[in-house]
Amino acid sequence: MSPHLDAVRVERVWVAGGVVRIAARTSELMVACPDCRCESTRVHSRYSRTLADVAAGGRPVLISLAVRRLFCDSTDCGRRTFAEQVEGLTVRYQRRSPLLQHLVEMAGVLLAGRGGARLLRILKTPLSRTSVLFQLMRMGLPPVATPRVLGVDDFALYADVYGTLLVDADTQLPIELWAGRDAEQLASWLRAHPGVEVVCRDGSLVYRQGITEGAPDAVQVSDRFHLWQGLSKRVSDIAAAHRDCLAAAVREPEPAPPPSDEPCEAADTPARRHAKRLFETVQGYTSTARSLSAIARELGLNRRTVAKYARAACWQECVRRTPPRRSTSLDPYLEYLRQRWEEGEHTATVLHQEIAAKGYGGHYQRVKMAIAPLRRGLPIDTPRERPPSPRQVARWITTTPPKRGLHPAEALRRLLEHCPELDQTHTLVRQFAAMLDARDAAPLPAWLDQLAASGLSALASLAKAIREDQPAVVQGITTPFNSGVNEGRITDLKLQKRIMAGRAGVPLLRHRVVLMAHLRRRYP
Repeated sequence: MSPHLDAVRVERVWVAGGVVRIAARTSELMVACPDCRCESTRVHSRYSRTLADVAAGGRPVLISLAVRRLFCDSTDCGRRTFAEQVEGLTVRYQRRSPLLQHLVEMAGVLLAGRGGARLLRILKTPLSRTSVLFQLMRMGLPPVATPRVLGVDDFALYADVYGTLLVDADTQLPIELWAGRDAEQLASWLRAHPGVEVVCRDGSLVYRQGITEGAPDAVQVSDRFHLWQGLSKRVSDIAAAHRDCLAAAVREPEPAPPPSDEPCEAADTPARRHAKRLFETVQGYTSTARSLSAIARELGLNRRTVAKYARAACWQECVRRTPPRRSTSLDPYLEYLRQRWEEGEHTATVLHQEIAAKGYGGHYQRVKMAIAPLRRGLPIDTPRERPPSPRQVARWITTTPPKRGLHPAEALRRLLEHCPELDQTHTLVRQFAAMLDARDAAPLPAWLDQLAASGLSALASLAKAIREDQPAVVQGITTPFNSGVNEGRITDLKLQKRIMAGRAGVPLLRHRVVLMAHLRRRYP
């Protein structure tokens, strides 16, 4: 906001020491008392104020303003004198113009201490990071209006310390932020702000208790995202429990060879020879009916190692298997390298030049390593597909079938044919997805019965947790309310924490998160 031109008279402008200096004085106008609003022109005294303003032409600006102190002639006013203020130029006890003060505050909101100080230094307004944060904390937070739909979610402050964020789901603006996720603290806030009709939350028991105590008439909604996330975690646990089945996703399971009375093949490496000797030693001790702990103490081994060799049928089961080689940019040219080797070309440099002409952009050393087995009469080491991880299998199962790629769909088909437990899990997951898509909670009780009767502990525990919170889960399935706004604000909060290197306290974090959201609403 620019100052009133009639209120200020500029007397001189000059540049000294790289600073633009302006000498001005106020005009002889009527000024209202700040208390009683009674106007006065009777001068008590004059004094000079020095104000910093935004830079002009890349130079700092200082304004030396002569202002009046006036008498208040109202007999009903307790103030005898007052200093005049120029709207848009001066503020009581402020040595910056409102425009520069707004710039400093916005730098603090957007970039916090160090970043704001760097920006202000570029704008020829040098301030320390402490001063920027001080000006930020002086800003008042917007008044809190009781929301109709409230979002509640937690976030990690650091390590195992958590905080709570409240969001107005209608305006999508953060309301409050505090350290901890205590039920009583949430209940106290809800009692102090009556009128909340709907509360969106995750499956936290703490928040459930706080909402029940503070706003018993509010409808609680267990968020769809957290429901699906909890189910996905159980699917990953089931896949991890059936890790031995995951290899079926990359190849058809081979039938186990029939037991043979012939001795296992001879060891041909130090690791294999060591495994063979250790297997024979442990098997010799187990025939004496001694405990595994006693054998481990006598051999100086870990009990788990002794148990592994004692359970093995053959020493090859105890040898650490080399993980399958990952595919590389050279793989499309391996067949060509094998063909050229058979034709008599055994020079790695020449072979590298030939495949480089065909489009290979890799290094010569990789070609040299690829043909090394051919020099020993062995085949080229072709890549083998790795078995999927439990998390990857969980992602396949929870992904909508039309959105699965061709390879994941085929791998999942082989895996489900091989593992009945994962096949059953896949069926139950698709049933729950159908409920979410149709927003129909009618099949939920029957679905929970299937989870409990599935024989899988992970799904049985999920069924128990959902039954304890079933009304809120039904609301999450059937109503459009969700915690999507909460998750977006949590993501923004984490960004602000990283900007401040994770060292921001809760009061500073609250100021930045709340003011940042309102600033974005004002300047989209």
